Amino acid sequence: MPELEPESEIAAPGLTVGEPLPLEKAPAAGSTGRPRSLWSDAWRDLRRNPVFLASALIILFLLFISLWPSALTWESPLKCDLAHAQEGSGPGHPFGYDGQGCDVYTRTVYGARTSVTVGVLATLGVAVLGSVLGGLAGFFGGAGDAVLSRVTDVFFAIPVVLGGLVLLSVVGSDTVWPVIGFMVLLGWPQISRIARGSVITAKQHDYVQAARALGASSSRILLRHIAPNAVAPVIVVATIALGTYIALEATLSYLGVGLRPPTVSWGIDISAASPYVRNAPHALLWPSGALALTVLAFIMLGDAIRDALDPKLR
Repeated sequence: MPELEPESEIAAPGLTVGEPLPLEKAPAAGSTGRPRSLWSDAWRDLRRNPVFLASALIILFLLFISLWPSALTWESPLKCDLAHAQEGSGPGHPFGYDGQGCDVYTRTVYGARTSVTVGVLATLGVAVLGSVLGGLAGFFGGAGDAVLSRVTDVFFAIPVVLGGLVLLSVVGSDTVWPVIGFMVLLGWPQISRIARGSVITAKQHDYVQAARALGASSSRILLRHIAPNAVAPVIVVATIALGTYIALEATLSYLGVGLRPPTVSWGIDISAASPYVRNAPHALLWPSGALALTVLAFIMLGDAIRDALDPKLR
């Protein structure tokens, strides 16, 4: 038989025999190789969402004029001259005058401070109170959970506007605190129920059971493992509710039981301009438009955050 020749070394394309294979490509600078979290994915999606960008710009502008209204107007919102009552726009007064001769532009700018303050403080109070009560009830369960469920059912049965008419007509004040307290009183059950359901869902996950098996305390499990993974629905609902609370403040002020003059509020201006809407429609349209744009911006922001934080919508 012919003698077999030894097998020759087979070289990879582009390589000579005996040349070492190239090492794997090193990761790009700044790359950690870790999988992205829900929050990083959400932020990446939000930055590419035009709805989020538009609503965020509107809200940032509202926050700016709420903190520094004098940057956009040079007059006092309480300065009125009956000689200019119901006049249209003119030099230095682009929105015209209302029925009392007050500059509509100045009052619209200063009205943002009151509306945003009431909305933000009411939302913070509702989110904190509802999240704490609902989270504890969902985590520990038992009699406390049953009692909280029945209490929330009672509050859900109270009409919000009717409750505001009754409560605020008794508790009269020239400050925003009674209105904020009323919103917190009737608004926390919604956040509480959402937080409760989110905590109940989160505590069934394997990582929670593993932490419990390793001897982690209840407070550590709740604060370190459950709360960060259960807070997303609360943030979404609270963001949308902020716009609702701004609209509710304007409604109560329009009905005469919310904020009262000399407080500058869009609801007060809308109520004052309603009787002479045919003669001076501008006095009604500008504060109404500012209110509608603000509420729409917060609702759009909440919808964008919900879409980014819900993995089922990806």
